[in-house]
Amino acid sequence: MATATANTTEVQEMPRARRIVRAVTHGPVEVFLTIVALLWLIPTVGLFVASLRDAAANNASGWWPALTHPAELTLQSYKHVLENPDLVRSFWNTALITLPASALVVIVAALAAYAFAWIPFRGRDWVFLVIVALLVVPLQIALIPVARLYDITGLFGTIPGVVLFHVAFGLPFAIFLLRNFFIGIPAELLEAARMDGAGELMVFMRVVLPLGLPAIASLLIFQFMWVWNDLLVALVFADSQTQPLTVAIREQLRSFGSNIDVIAPAAFLQLLVPLVVFFAFQRYFVQGLLAGSQR
Repeated sequence: MATATANTTEVQEMPRARRIVRAVTHGPVEVFLTIVALLWLIPTVGLFVASLRDAAANNASGWWPALTHPAELTLQSYKHVLENPDLVRSFWNTALITLPASALVVIVAALAAYAFAWIPFRGRDWVFLVIVALLVVPLQIALIPVARLYDITGLFGTIPGVVLFHVAFGLPFAIFLLRNFFIGIPAELLEAARMDGAGELMVFMRVVLPLGLPAIASLLIFQFMWVWNDLLVALVFADSQTQPLTVAIREQLRSFGSNIDVIAPAAFLQLLVPLVVFFAFQRYFVQGLLAGSQR
């Protein structure tokens, strides 16, 4: 009887002990992550506050005095940026580069990944190994050869030239990512669709795409952010009429002074678009991460 009572008491105390251990172990971790997140946001907050101050205030002091003097905050800097034709053109150039580069990478990579995962053909594994090997090739070594090729073909200084470069260097990682996700789809689903008379394109559209939507959305987010925030490729292959916003913001550093009243609002506007894209596809992004962790 004593042994049975002791066992019952131990069973009753176990959930309480687990709750205490969980609170002790998770509490400091959550506090630490919260502090790290707040510290990580300080530069963004500083950029936003600086974008709401005029040039005289930014030249006189840092952005933090504005937290206690909100009266000095104004939207004039944003007005000046939106009225600047060069910055507005660069913003649209960024969109014209990013949207097709992201869409082409996702479409071509999804089709290629399906072929590598589910369509048998001669040399499939060797071709896939070559694509994986291309992941280790840095884009810096291709800048000069591609620049010479673009000069011959007339693509240098054009938006299609910048887009093609991003597509070429975005495809190896995209194909690798989507192929590893597609290969985890149950083969029974694809065989059932083929037995119903569906061709490969129909199987891809009706079966693979809906199941692979989280991975495709995750890839779209990554590719969009990489291209939108790119500076190096645009510096090399774009000219003054086709340069994106990152290059236009950099050009503001050439004159005497930092031009923080122009750089801060322009940089924050550039930051805003990737944030909107990320939060719009956040649900699919989380699903893709969870699906990858379960495989």
